[in-house]
Amino acid sequence: MVNYKNKELCKIRTITTFISLGKDRSTWEKEIEKASSFCTKLSEEFIDNGYIVQSVRIVTNSFGDYLNVESYETAKADLQYISQLLEDANKSGLRVRFAIGEAKTKHEIKLVPELIRDFGDLCNVCVNVSLDEFGILNNDLIDESAKTVLKISQITERGEGNFNFTVNFNCKPLIPYFPAGYHDKKLGDCFVIGLETPDLLVSVLKEYNQSTTSTSHNERQKNYYQVMSNALQHHISSINKIILDLEYKHNFKFSGFDSSAAPSKNCSSMAEVYEEMGVEYFGSSGTVEASSLLTRVFKSLKGVNLVGFSGLMLALTEDTGLAEGTKLKNFDIRSLLTFSSVCGIGLDTVPIPGDTTVNKISALMRDTGTMAYRLNKPLTVRLFPVPGLAAGEYTAFESDDLCNCAVLPVP
Repeated sequence: MVNYKNKELCKIRTITTFISLGKDRSTWEKEIEKASSFCTKLSEEFIDNGYIVQSVRIVTNSFGDYLNVESYETAKADLQYISQLLEDANKSGLRVRFAIGEAKTKHEIKLVPELIRDFGDLCNVCVNVSLDEFGILNNDLIDESAKTVLKISQITERGEGNFNFTVNFNCKPLIPYFPAGYHDKKLGDCFVIGLETPDLLVSVLKEYNQSTTSTSHNERQKNYYQVMSNALQHHISSINKIILDLEYKHNFKFSGFDSSAAPSKNCSSMAEVYEEMGVEYFGSSGTVEASSLLTRVFKSLKGVNLVGFSGLMLALTEDTGLAEGTKLKNFDIRSLLTFSSVCGIGLDTVPIPGDTTVNKISALMRDTGTMAYRLNKPLTVRLFPVPGLAAGEYTAFESDDLCNCAVLPVP
């Protein structure tokens, strides 16, 4: 019998609230205070019930709906005001992150580099790229986004500002993770829970492997699926019950869970999950099969709404094992795209040479976007051109969120 009830193995990565702001500045304080207060109360409930809460987040509608985007200076002034409101409203003591929603136009995208440089974690931004009437991706937005990626790399220390910028393909609102999250104000005030579960997955797989004598591949695959699904179901059902018992949730509608494992540098690596599933190393033969099974696990949960990615996250520089795999040359960018065909998240936090051209970055985005729409799955591109580094050289990131790894070539 596999033991999966230890709450320390399943952390609440984020309580993410989604709010709408308008042009009237005088209303912002009330909306931000409401979201912050709700997050504080809910985090206290989770903590009282034995769960670890890592961060709270606030996501807005498109920043062009409420910031004065006439110029960088006007947008900066509005964000300075919001930054102060967030500081005043934060009563939880937890890390607070803020997403200003999507940039919808080329003009808005041009504002992003300097805003990220000056506001960092309080300025997470995404661009949603759609198809035209012929089923072709909007390349004007893609090219502008590629230029933005390069500019961010040039004006932020070590290019780390690209942690706060991503390009979305076929992504719906209510993703609780940054910077892909954005809000549609028609959905009203709501919240989503995102978890960090690699520790849980590794633990139950190890326990199962130690207790089984089965040598049948098919039987082991079925059992891997079952023990991981049971473990996630237990904690999501437990957390869902806490939410359903709340007396004050009427302020925010509960929209559901993003069941993605959401690895970080401070927990087990997803590479360990693959190894416990019998894959020699992440990137070796068998990786696609395991990725497909994991995706089915994350989508297997019952009795709750699943939103956001709810799939397999492979975030290179947020996962110690994947970062180590780049140094061992276990996979490349094309491999990551191949794995995305049966899972998610696309190309996420991938360091590339600092001199990569706009054309190459745009082409990578178009490949990813084409796959997203062709296979009807949400995929993103978050690239880190690293100034001064060539393929194969090692990054020297200083952010607490990022692991150091080898720069991957862009073919």
